[in-house]
Amino acid sequence: MLGYNLVDEPWLTVRPIGGGPPVKLGIAEALARSHDLAGLVVEFSTQLPAVLRQVLLPVVADATGAPQTLRQKGERLAQKGGFTKEELDSLRTYLDEHHAKFDLFDPEGPFGQVAGLRTAKGETKGSAALVATAASGNNVPLFASRTDANALDLTAAQAAHWLVHAHCWDTAAIKTGVVDDPQVKAGKTTGNPTGPLGQLGVIVPTGRTLYETLLLNLPVSPPGTLGSPQWRRGPHVPAWKSRAAEGLLDLWTWQARRVRLLPHQDDAGQLRVARVVISAGDRLAPVSDLEPHTAWTFTAPAKKSPSALPERRPRRHTQGKAAWRGLEALLAPTRQRTDGAFETSSLLDQVSALQEDDHLPADYPLQVETFGMVYGTQSSVVEDVIHDAIPLPLLALHQDSEAHQLLLDVAEQAERLAQAVNNLSADLRRAAGTDPIPWDKGQRPGELLLHTLDPLVRRLLAGVRDAGTDEDVLDQGRLAWEQLAHRRAWDVANTLLLAAPANAFGGRTLDQSGKAGKTQTYRLGTAGANFRRQVNDILPRHADAVRQAAIAKAAETGPAPDSDPFPGADFDY
Repeated sequence: MLGYNLVDEPWLTVRPIGGGPPVKLGIAEALARSHDLAGLVVEFSTQLPAVLRQVLLPVVADATGAPQTLRQKGERLAQKGGFTKEELDSLRTYLDEHHAKFDLFDPEGPFGQVAGLRTAKGETKGSAALVATAASGNNVPLFASRTDANALDLTAAQAAHWLVHAHCWDTAAIKTGVVDDPQVKAGKTTGNPTGPLGQLGVIVPTGRTLYETLLLNLPVSPPGTLGSPQWRRGPHVPAWKSRAAEGLLDLWTWQARRVRLLPHQDDAGQLRVARVVISAGDRLAPVSDLEPHTAWTFTAPAKKSPSALPERRPRRHTQGKAAWRGLEALLAPTRQRTDGAFETSSLLDQVSALQEDDHLPADYPLQVETFGMVYGTQSSVVEDVIHDAIPLPLLALHQDSEAHQLLLDVAEQAERLAQAVNNLSADLRRAAGTDPIPWDKGQRPGELLLHTLDPLVRRLLAGVRDAGTDEDVLDQGRLAWEQLAHRRAWDVANTLLLAAPANAFGGRTLDQSGKAGKTQTYRLGTAGANFRRQVNDILPRHADAVRQAAIAKAAETGPAPDSDPFPGADFDY
């Protein structure tokens, strides 16, 4: 019998604190040494929340219990040696009791799978069907170097990672029908949604160690609300149903697909997985309010009624946008219910409360990682993966703090500067006799500016964390940001101005849209002047500092003779 138990086998790759090469551990040893480990290392970014939710977090919560109060969570976070002796004993006892449930290839109850899962004709698929980065079936490019006929041999560790990943992120659409599934029609099932995380903008707070990351991701939960993880709800069968999550552990270990891994031994005697069976799994209906790993947005209610409340929906991340460009959602308070409002993750809300109660220092190095999946063609293929990580100052989570307002202002200023650059580009193109770049086609210069501002914002986030409540340091940081942002904006603007053709100087007069009989002249001079005015409005502290410096210099040297023969006149150039 081929056996591979996730409790003991070294399938998790982890980073030791202080550097050094990554090491591979099983669940038991990884949890026992979690205070000495910096974090998990995964082959594919979206595997990280899958491993946390499908394996590590449920084990910790079910074995030791989730914190029932903020005070309990704060005390457990403060434990320098990681889990206490009592908690480690509970973990060992729990893993011993459920040891057989974590066997990846157990013939009776394989972990996260259905024993004996098969189609009516006994067909199987290549293991590429599990791997988000591998094309399979009709999605294989015509001249690809690998087709479905070429086996993709996964190690047992890789297969375990992609198994939990499929339960979280698998694509939607048609799935193969299997024996004993009463809802199969014509050998298939239709209408399958993506995995639960594919419908969210996932937010994972991380700490200095794996232990702290686990505790930061354990929400405060009243007694009796956790439910049971999938390995205590089995054995699983081919039949599936639509239902709501019965507790947090049921939500985390949701079996979104019915899967069976078919192992074999290679020539060296190592376990490999090249063939799998995948079919429809349970459908989560609706998205659970228990979900801690996402922010929320409130939209107008579907039913137009004076008493109807705005609908609360998971906020998804936007492809191509850095995480700091969504700070308005990350820093939003919970319990808002107005149309267009945001609500941050309950985990970040609890981190804010922990700092406010002095369980976490203001300079605690919290990192926030964001994950998302972009699907295409009716969510049947993966087009892109979203992943980012930013430092998040704890004080910025308090609505009345200077750090909170500073970060929101900086994110808004960056977006407005990008729009100002796009306006400059549009005006120059009109002056030259062409149309502006469409907002949904091509690359607009504002995106280039945001790319150059990105390292400045990340540096500011770390600086705000280190500054704490020192308002003088925060003011200096705000001014330094505006000075550097001004320079970067003009670097991009000057590139556009220098590239403008000669006929842009004379410009072009166009009819104004929607205003009969009114015209507007676009030329290089007015475009540059308008951009200068917009930048000064967006970055008022920098503009004021420049004015004050000019006044001070004039007071020292006196006005230059005949320096301005037309005082008060406003020229384009």
